Amino acid sequence: MNIIFTCEHAGNTVPPAFGHFFKGQEDVLQSHRGWDPGAVEVARYLSDQLAAPLWVCETTRLLVEPNRSLHNDALFSEYVKALTDAEREHILEHYYHPHRGAVEDLIERASQPTLHLAIHSFTPVLNGVTRTVDVGLLFDPSRQNETEFCRRYAEALKQYLPAMSIQFNAPYKGIDDGFPTYLRTVFPDECYIGIEVEINQKYIGTKEWEPIMHALKNGITKVLDELPYL
Repeated sequence: MNIIFTCEHAGNTVPPAFGHFFKGQEDVLQSHRGWDPGAVEVARYLSDQLAAPLWVCETTRLLVEPNRSLHNDALFSEYVKALTDAEREHILEHYYHPHRGAVEDLIERASQPTLHLAIHSFTPVLNGVTRTVDVGLLFDPSRQNETEFCRRYAEALKQYLPAMSIQFNAPYKGIDDGFPTYLRTVFPDECYIGIEVEINQKYIGTKEWEPIMHALKNGITKVLDELPYL
């Protein structure tokens, strides 16, 4: 099976031409709103261990959100409301379309089905509410191969991480607007399996961080060994 990894929120870089929009906003850029801390470390580890290609977006999601469709109101954040139409087109051309277009093109050219794992992390507390999930697997329940992959992946992760909460479609829904959601409109179930992996940021820098990475890798290997038809 063709395996690819992406990390849409790998960094919080602001291109110099747009730095004035974020003057005095260093704290928000460093927060979960500016990027997904830890996600690119996991994505690079999985890519290296499984010898699979990886695409990352290092520009802050507050400039443009690569995990949202063009029609989504959250494509551009409130910090860049004053962008001109020409600036928006420039940003899309340089920081949005290259990432999404390259991934879509690879899937289009693949001679076998593609497993796409988009690696994300999430803040443990949002709007005063503590999230109970440790690792979330986001998928479309109406797609048989995604459902079966996640069922087996969760079973494997629970073996490797018995003390952690592995949940489906949490802390977000897999059918919410995201890059895999868009790709499902392009490629049928038998050609594309798109899974978003969400990791709780509370484990960054703790002794549990490496075991989580190892479990994610070993779980993928185990599932693909069990499902040779994928």
